[in-house]
Amino acid sequence: MNPNTFSALPRRAALACVLPALLAAACTVPFPAPAPVSSPPAMLGQAEIARIVAGPGRSDADRANDLRRKPEQMLDFIGIRPGMTALDVSAGGGYTTELLARAIGPTGAVYGQSRPVDPGRPAPTPAAPEGATHPGATPSPAAPAPAAPVRRPSPLVLAERDQRMRAAGIAAAPIHAVVQPFEDPVPAALADGGLDLATLIFNYHDLGFLGIDRARMNRAIFRALKPGGVFVIADHAGRPGTGISESGTLHRIEEAFLRHEVEQAGFRLVADGRFLRNPNDPRDRNTPVPPQPKDQFVLKFVKP
Repeated sequence: MNPNTFSALPRRAALACVLPALLAAACTVPFPAPAPVSSPPAMLGQAEIARIVAGPGRSDADRANDLRRKPEQMLDFIGIRPGMTALDVSAGGGYTTELLARAIGPTGAVYGQSRPVDPGRPAPTPAAPEGATHPGATPSPAAPAPAAPVRRPSPLVLAERDQRMRAAGIAAAPIHAVVQPFEDPVPAALADGGLDLATLIFNYHDLGFLGIDRARMNRAIFRALKPGGVFVIADHAGRPGTGISESGTLHRIEEAFLRHEVEQAGFRLVADGRFLRNPNDPRDRNTPVPPQPKDQFVLKFVKP
């Protein structure tokens, strides 16, 4: 027998006694806790939206507009989250732009787009009536409708809205005016997946009368939205079969026609807001007769 066998036995016995204790101690060594995974802010609830809409500093004109625009239902339908980056296409006077800024809050940003104005440019002539199969359709005229009252430039109005909210201490997202063509409405820094939200409220129909390449615009917005990003469009409903042919006369667009165009860019329709619908509107005039609210649809699309 190897004489070292006996000398090794005590060491083995000692290890047999000590090893379980070492393992137990190792098991009690605390490991650092995993870093918490940040989740996006929750969507604003109805009570918070109501507080924002009723908040101080909104103009009398905007509050009067609330009666027909139903901003509480609109913001709830959009699914506003604090901190979003949003683009309001065809921002105009900024009614929707300011509401988005107030709802998104100071951790986000809102961009209001308007197209460049060229006083020397001839009035656009629309293409032949698009999508008009309804026998009573009234095609948009080849010449523009009578001139509307001169409006102040959208960038100036948006800047004033932003300054007014800052002066009043409103915790709103900054409003950035964007002057770019409708076909390329997104700032370059956001053009590749920089947006959470895009809106186009009551002006998609005008793109037909203005001769805008809507397919190109929709593709640009699709590209700019992050996966899961939302594109919300509201407009005045036209009769089935009228397409966008009445954009310059009745200022309406057929809902199915618009939906098809937007889905062609890759969007998927996920919700249909009913809060501005009026089934009693015959949809054969710009202003319904007898006087009543226009039938209006609100569609929410998502980038898969």
